[in-house]
Parts: sequence; structure tokens; C-alpha cells
Amino acid sequence: MSTLEGNRFYFIGIGGIGMSGLARYFRRRGAHVAGYDKTPSELTNQLQSEGIEVQFNERTELIPEAYRNAPASDVMVVRTPAVPVTSPLLKYWEEKGARILKRAEVLGMVTRDKPTIAVAGTHGKTTVSTMLAHLLTAGKVPCNAFLGGISANYGTNVLLNDEARVNVVEADEYDRSFLQLCPAQSIITAMDPDHLDVYGTAEAMFEAYTAFAVQCDGPLLVHERVAHHFAHRTQLSSYAIGSTGEPRAENISVSDGRYRFDLIAEGQQLRGLTLGMPGRHNVENAIAAASVALRMGVPPELLRQGLASFRGVARRFETRITSPRVALIDDYAHHPKELDACIGSVRELYPGRKVTGIFQPHLFTRTRDLASDFARSLARLDELILLDIYPAREEPIAGITSEWLLEQVPMDKKSCLPKTALLEALASQAVDVVVTMGAGDIDRLVPQIERMLNERFRP
Repeated sequence: MSTLEGNRFYFIGIGGIGMSGLARYFRRRGAHVAGYDKTPSELTNQLQSEGIEVQFNERTELIPEAYRNAPASDVMVVRTPAVPVTSPLLKYWEEKGARILKRAEVLGMVTRDKPTIAVAGTHGKTTVSTMLAHLLTAGKVPCNAFLGGISANYGTNVLLNDEARVNVVEADEYDRSFLQLCPAQSIITAMDPDHLDVYGTAEAMFEAYTAFAVQCDGPLLVHERVAHHFAHRTQLSSYAIGSTGEPRAENISVSDGRYRFDLIAEGQQLRGLTLGMPGRHNVENAIAAASVALRMGVPPELLRQGLASFRGVARRFETRITSPRVALIDDYAHHPKELDACIGSVRELYPGRKVTGIFQPHLFTRTRDLASDFARSLARLDELILLDIYPAREEPIAGITSEWLLEQVPMDKKSCLPKTALLEALASQAVDVVVTMGAGDIDRLVPQIERMLNERFRP
């Protein structure tokens, strides 16, 4: 930690889920924290309410005066890899001679103080890491946790405990960030090709995951689908629903919207477990989280209680409305495999009902590289509304649009709409089960959709 000691931290991209977690960490340690983000959000509102100064314009004169007047050696600048090198704020701190580190480097440093459990994967990692942190906390195994989403149980993306014996960290593969970590244990949930704008090829991404596994000193738990990538590994175990190995889940059923299952893990058989959040794919996530929690010493009865009380993660198959007349589910799904899991779980929870999906594609490169898979996944809906592609850090690519993607989806009831027209369209058409999906700013529309549907279908 000595390399990070300081009194002032300035975050460029502070509104990001990983950046905000670190900002909160340093603020709670008594440091002065400030930063910049492109647009206000619920997360930046929360940061400001916690005493963190946030600016939404890159004009350098808006940097707090105490930071501008401080010696460069007193300011640690943390940047997200999504920030372009042309950022005026980045240039300002470079010219001042301040120390500038990427978020992943800082996370690697702050988690070296105690054994770390790192959860990686192209999808599922946020739910697994958040569930694991909850199971450890509920099971009287104190931990610190740096999460990639807002825990519904705790209302935050960072858990801090002065008595912590272990760190739980979501390990991000983007920009090879997870290679900054040296975990004592690791979980890998999935390795479906993604971030090809960074890796170029799926093979290069697989190589990065292999390198991540090498940096793990102890047990490695991976999903059965990807276990062949780590055949050389000694401390390796794999998990899956329906697996014949251990850990595994058996006898899965749905009752009152909740999943019940048996868990075979760590030499134990736990029968009749109930998971507090919906989604068959989350039973699979529970196998991984619960197995590691048992290994860390969580008693079986407290594990049972922890699984039942787990309320999930904001925007991870989050049920906003559920009634016989209308349902609304919001999910972060932005990869075809995630869409498959989300839509499949909706079908299982609401059999025989009409499902209208609203999807905001995320990144031009991902849309281009995975278009045929997106088309196949989206066709599982009864009705599709596509929003414009959310660009995030990217510039548009000629010909890669939502209209281009829509043409490839083999279904009849489909349309493209701008965000400004969505509410009016939904208000005037027959809907039953509505699911919003995407990793961009579609989440800002969800409260409006929720209010409209509640008013429209008021008893």
C-alpha cells in the first residue's frame, strides 16, 4: 500500500462502476477524492452525496483549487482505459508531472494487502463476485469487496470491513486489466469471444485468460465449458448444472418465481437450497460462489440463509414489476450469450406469455463482430425494439447501425426506435412481459418505463 499513500486522488472517469468503487475506497480511508465524468448519473449523484467532488466538463480550471495548487507529488491520478490520450485533463496532469495510473493497476495494489479471490469471465462475473461477497459476509467471514455492479443487499459496489480476512474482486478482461491481479483463488465463469477491438482474435483473448490463471497461486474454479483451456492446471475444478463432477447443482425447480436446487460441493450435499434472485443462469452462478464460500469456512446453514437472502445486483436480471397483467425485467446483457441466458430465464419464469425485448447494442465493434449471434439470440423474443447503438468509447463505423442489425434478425415484429420515441411507442402497444437489455445508458430509461407501465396497468 505504501506506493499508494497520499492525501489527494483525482479520478478521470469517476462515474464508471470500477472507478467509483476505488474512489469510495480512498474516500472512506480519509483521503480527499475528486474527479471527472462525461455525464451526471445516479452513481455520480451518490459520490457527490458522500463528499466527493465531481466535474462534468473537461475544462481544467474546474479542477478543485486545492488539487491545482497542490504539489504534483501529492496528487495521484487514476484513469480508466476508456479515457482517450487526448483528454485535456489527462494532458494537464501529465504536464504537471503527477503520477498517473490505470484503474487496474490501482486495484492490483490495494488488494495485495490480504489474500484475494478474483472472479473473471465474459459474463457472470459481477453476479458471482457480489454473491460471494454476500455469502462470506452472511457467513461471518469478513471481507472487502470491489464489485462491478451495485449490490441490492448493500446499495454499493464496494464493501469494506476493518476485520476483513480476504478480498473479493471482480477481474475485468477488458484491456487485459485482470493481469494486474495476483489472486490466491480464482473463478472463471465464461470465455465467449468479446472485446475483439482489444484482442483482435478469440485466441488472443484465450491466451490472456490463460495468463490470468497462471497468476493465481491457489485453486482455480472454472465453468465446465471452458475447462479444456486449463487442462495443464493442477488445482483445477469445474462446475455446471447437470455436471457429473463436483461442484454441481441437481434437482432444479421453480416455485413462486424462485429457484430451488441441491448443491454438491466441497464434499457436502446441501439439499433444498433456495436462491433469492431469479434466473436459471444464476443457479449456475450460485454453484461457483457457494463452493468458494464453503471452502472459505462459511457454515452450511449460514450459506443456506445467505443464498435465500441474496437480492442480486442492480441491472442483473432485476425484476422491476411482476404481476399477472404486466412484468418488467431489466438486465445488463450486452453479449449474445447473455441475451440467451436472460431471454431463456424470462421464458422459464413467464411461460406462455408474450415477451417484448428492448435492446440497446453496446459498441460498434461488438455489434459488427457478433452480428449473426445477436440476430439469432434476439429472434427468441416475440417482439423486438432496437435502440441506436451506444458508442461508449468508439467512433461510428460506416454501415454498422441498429437498422443494419435489425435486417438480420429473422422475425416479423421488430422495429428500430430512437430513445426519445420509446415511451410513446410502448404506451400505445399491447405489452405483457417487457425486458430491457444493454450495457449503455438504457438504464436511464428504465425508471420511466416502470412508471408508465405501473400507471397504465394500475389495478
